[in-house]
Amino acid sequence: MSEYLNASLRVALLTHSVNPRGGVVHTLELAQALHNAGHRVTVMAPAMSGQRFFRPLPCAVELIPVGAVPSDMAEMVASRIKAVEQHVLQMLDAGHAFDVLHAQDSISANALANLRDRGAIEGFVRTVHHLDQFDDPRLMAWQQRGFLRASQLMCVSQLWQGILRHEHGVDASLVHNGVDCQRYTSQVGSHDESVRRRHGMGRGAAAGEPVFLVIGGIEERKNTQRVLEAFIQFRAMQPHAQLVIVGGASLLNHDAYRQQFSTSLTAHGLAVGPGQAVVITGPVPDADMPALFRAADALLMPSLREGFGLVVLEALASGTPVVVSRMAPFTEHLGEDDGLWVDPLSVASISHAMQRALDPAHARALALETPAVCQRFSWPASALRHTALYRAFHSLELNREPPHARHALSPSLA
Repeated sequence: MSEYLNASLRVALLTHSVNPRGGVVHTLELAQALHNAGHRVTVMAPAMSGQRFFRPLPCAVELIPVGAVPSDMAEMVASRIKAVEQHVLQMLDAGHAFDVLHAQDSISANALANLRDRGAIEGFVRTVHHLDQFDDPRLMAWQQRGFLRASQLMCVSQLWQGILRHEHGVDASLVHNGVDCQRYTSQVGSHDESVRRRHGMGRGAAAGEPVFLVIGGIEERKNTQRVLEAFIQFRAMQPHAQLVIVGGASLLNHDAYRQQFSTSLTAHGLAVGPGQAVVITGPVPDADMPALFRAADALLMPSLREGFGLVVLEALASGTPVVVSRMAPFTEHLGEDDGLWVDPLSVASISHAMQRALDPAHARALALETPAVCQRFSWPASALRHTALYRAFHSLELNREPPHARHALSPSLA
């Protein structure tokens, strides 16, 4: 056992997509940090023909072939659970061995739960970033099974740690996200201007063209509709202001909410496109992200529900002020002076914070040094915490009964 405590681990990290969503970014950053620490990492994700991860990885990558996303979400989830299950089983049958199988989402967690039920694996680890509400009971059942059947649970915030404990009766270890302060910096890059021009962004508040950035697309939990209403209020005072919405690739169906957003744009006569009042980029090259943060006068993140809110730290590290909801998980790791706090249900509160964000003192303070909150959270530290929990998990698994002899999980590990 003493040799195991110092040995490199064979870790499989499974995520639900190759697109730049928060949980996927977490997976890739963790993979990089674990790889740098000397562990043997394999990242797995479903991918349609021609799809690849949005950034290169130094470790092994397994893209699991899946078809186009069907209109029925439950059908999509069921088919992807099956695809992940079959692919992992084929890898195991081919002689691939892992000390830890770590699911970052409900789809891969259910696939691993199936393999555990079949006796193909001893157990698996699951990180819960956040939970969603679905009208379809099948989706809710899969979501719950995805963490109840895990051998070991992790969360990225105390908020979700508490929800799992009090609403579902399960315990999860806290493992924070990190931020790459070498990549995200306030130092202007050689490609910043070309990135700004390519995406049709304004020149910023100093030129009378304030730019507000939203990351994550148009979604209800991102509160994008209220952000738009706050922007409309703000633009009445500064008519050359611009709202730039980046990202939004999601397996969930947000069509109804996006239609409401589109209707509001039309009703207020807001033009959409490069150089217009509202820019909706969709997914962008990963290499553009630091420059996009630096091109904005503020990041707007008055979310209604987040797992951690990684982009807030990335923005702060880039020297960009942040407008955030005065609620967990933001209040867990951000100090009073780290962000411009708002009531996410109040359009007036968001609009007022947008005005305060243009105070040059905010940007100057961020440009002087990397904020302390960004220095506290690093991916190497997150990887070290993961590794300690992996070793504890593996030690427990070595002393468990064989899978066929187990009929229920220990309550402390469920």
